[in-house]
Amino acid sequence: MSNLAIMQIPVLSDNYVYLIHDQVSKLTACVDPAVSAPVIEAAQEQGWRITHILITHPHYDHTDGVADIVEAHGAEVYGSRHDFGEIPKCDHGLVEGDEIQLGPYTVEVLDVPGHTAHHVAYYIPDMGAVFVGDTMFSLGCGRLFGGSAAQMWSSLKKLRDLPPETGVFCAHEYTNANADFALSVDPDNVHLIARAAEVLVLRENGQATVPSSLESEIHCNPFLRCDIPAFKVHLGMADANAEDVFAEIRKQKDNF
Repeated sequence: MSNLAIMQIPVLSDNYVYLIHDQVSKLTACVDPAVSAPVIEAAQEQGWRITHILITHPHYDHTDGVADIVEAHGAEVYGSRHDFGEIPKCDHGLVEGDEIQLGPYTVEVLDVPGHTAHHVAYYIPDMGAVFVGDTMFSLGCGRLFGGSAAQMWSSLKKLRDLPPETGVFCAHEYTNANADFALSVDPDNVHLIARAAEVLVLRENGQATVPSSLESEIHCNPFLRCDIPAFKVHLGMADANAEDVFAEIRKQKDNF
């Protein structure tokens, strides 16, 4: 049984910041602190000291809290080596295959560009959790800001290959809007129809729709289904390669 605890902190209008705490070593990692005050307050209420800050990519709504948390807790900051100069207070530049130790737990670094040219995810196998930033959302994926459709499709396939029971911890509460688009391109998907109904109830009751399970995303998320023959046929792209299918539905989502 894992001794890791995850706290999900809603901030701004739709962001999530995560605290990952090992109850034995007392180490605490913070993922993508968009702001500092509620994160520091949450840690103080638990009696936790933030020792690690894990950044997926350098957009302001993932990094603006870094400097204050470093000042308050002395945390070390980790992010992509390629974004080292853009991430505030960054101590450690990472590449795929690097590992971070959180007590006895290994955090694996995955290279998942597409939303930005250089974006990483943090996978904790012993916890069955992956922190994906803006690469994947529940029922969606990030816009292409600096990365390409080819990169994003490759990144989503990499995440899709993780064990299906993996929890997907994304950085935004976009699921309800994503469901509307997903249904527009995959309207006969019974798994998606059920998930969309579940999401609507959760949001009506003020509850979070993330984390989701990778298994659910594989069944429901259209951006993970671009190589599924029936999905391609429905789009009128039966003979297209998956990368082109992805590029087409990403373009449609941008204009939805």
